[in-house]
Amino acid sequence: MLRRDFLRSGLVAGAFGLCFSNKASAATDGFYVPAEHAPHDFTLMQWPASRFVYTDANELAEVQATIARIASTISEFEPVVLLAHADLHSEIRPQLPSAVTLWDIPTEDLWARDSGPLFARDAQGNLAIRHIRFNGWGSKQVHQNDSQIAERVANRLDVPLLQSTLTGEPGGVEQDGTGTLIAHESSWLNDNRNPSMTLEQISDALLEAYGAKRILWGPGVYGLDITDFHIDSLARFSRPGVVLMTLSEMETGEDPFHDAAAEMFDILNDDKDLQIEVLPEPETPRLRELDAVTAYANFYVCNGAVIAQQFGDPETDSIAKDALQRHFPERDVIMLNADPLARIGGGVHCATREVPAV
Repeated sequence: MLRRDFLRSGLVAGAFGLCFSNKASAATDGFYVPAEHAPHDFTLMQWPASRFVYTDANELAEVQATIARIASTISEFEPVVLLAHADLHSEIRPQLPSAVTLWDIPTEDLWARDSGPLFARDAQGNLAIRHIRFNGWGSKQVHQNDSQIAERVANRLDVPLLQSTLTGEPGGVEQDGTGTLIAHESSWLNDNRNPSMTLEQISDALLEAYGAKRILWGPGVYGLDITDFHIDSLARFSRPGVVLMTLSEMETGEDPFHDAAAEMFDILNDDKDLQIEVLPEPETPRLRELDAVTAYANFYVCNGAVIAQQFGDPETDSIAKDALQRHFPERDVIMLNADPLARIGGGVHCATREVPAV
């Protein structure tokens, strides 16, 4: 199932963004979610395996090979734990270096950013997992195991599972680790995830979950992709106060995703505490499908490296790599061909989850 090409009709939601602030620390238990660029103990990933999700065997094989390549690349810089049913380990193990460890936690799909655990820590270095309940992007994808991953990882690590009132995906939030969140209303204020909650209630719950102080909302896009337009393919913090954004030069009115992205740019650009740098979209990518997600912003920051995607446009691939190197000067920038993920609506960031060092 294509995550982007889920529905072909829908509306861009909202006419403006909102910001709710909480001047005091929002996490009453002392736990907060560190920035992605903070040190990691390891990276968590998931093995795509379900033939209900991947009905085409060739597509599944390509996606699995891509996950193995991403895991192997990250493992050159930090350990990787890959979740998969024990029955599959003998098939997976030869594809991976020794720095990738397999855990017997069954999975349907690969999107660890969404169905995987959201890790938090406190000032004493204790680790916990915030439990934002995964329901298959609003019951759009069949799943049995992916909704159980957070609890099973918490049991495996013997860390607390801290409940929240939210249903959704952590991939629908971008954060800087120092108190600011960015999100689209469409991924959270939605009858398919939090039907009984107001935007203010969702804001308060997200601030509590992340230990943050404020959240900047953009409208997003309802119903045109399975995620309802996750923020992590659009806007990412490279450090507190600095945001990298994927934005094309398309005219307003030609594409609802572009229109929502342009509106989010205006919202972020109007914030006096933020500096925005735009990353272009590739003009001549290898993938020519309209629904492929070719977003340079969907990068992953691990210990010592930034793992990003190249899309086959020499000019924009080079611009993106140079920009990432400027923003992360002490890290290697590794550009991978992950087209099988882009084709189904995601990228490297969507497939990874950092485990903060404690």
